Amino acid sequence: MSKFAESADAIRERQIGRVIDPGVIETDDLLRVHTLAYVSSIRTGHYNDATKLRLGLPWSERLSQRSHRATAGTLCAARAAMEDGIACNLAGGTHHAFADRGEGFCVFNDVAVAIRALQASEPWYRFMVIDLDAHQGNGTHFIFRGDPNVFTYSVHVGKNYPSKKEPGTIDVELSRWAGSDEYFARLESTLPGAIESFEPDLVFYIAGVDVHEDDRFGQMKLTTTDMERRERWTIDLCRDARIPTTVVYGGGYNKTPGMTAELHVQTVRVASERFERDRGGPVSA
Repeated sequence: MSKFAESADAIRERQIGRVIDPGVIETDDLLRVHTLAYVSSIRTGHYNDATKLRLGLPWSERLSQRSHRATAGTLCAARAAMEDGIACNLAGGTHHAFADRGEGFCVFNDVAVAIRALQASEPWYRFMVIDLDAHQGNGTHFIFRGDPNVFTYSVHVGKNYPSKKEPGTIDVELSRWAGSDEYFARLESTLPGAIESFEPDLVFYIAGVDVHEDDRFGQMKLTTTDMERRERWTIDLCRDARIPTTVVYGGGYNKTPGMTAELHVQTVRVASERFERDRGGPVSA
């Protein structure tokens, strides 16, 4: 997908934050979430039947490498957020991936891998996934079902992909083609109380930009201005509570060329501005 290179180039050109190469995710980290057979299938291109049917992406060496690096980016950003308060991965949010298969353009579940890696050294930490992608993160919900130290919160279109939803801790289902009034009323009435009651040690914010009114698949009606409001409100809510916050991209499939990348850049810019207010320096990305 061109959005990754386009957004990274724009972030560098506009000098938004400090861009770090995360390297490639370790196999041991992947295997805390994904099966060995599935990880091997992504490295060799021998997809299992479920992945062939549901992933929606043909295998290539580039896809495999990108998926390994994107997952490393979320873990790197999470560790940076624990140190600096907020950090972004210029990819990630691949929330439809299950332990044994990929779905919906999602290869590895990067947020789940990052959480399990952090739990390996800090088993008492409490993690919250704030998923504001237009689609429910069914893979993330399924992976963390029954884990009392992980809270999964999602705002998404109820009648949209995936057709089978996996129950999360809190699921906020919106009507198809929801606009800003419905969106912010539901978000602002549910998320603050969830954060206050759970008291997470680290938040993963999946800032999907497929909620935009011109997205091909999101089926929502938020404007670019609405989305900037969403980013500021959500990030400020977490940071005002002094919760380290990891921001990842999520989905985005805008009809206008280059617009998906611009919306992701907007998210990173808002996060960077908040970091500068908090710490007086550039955000890590």
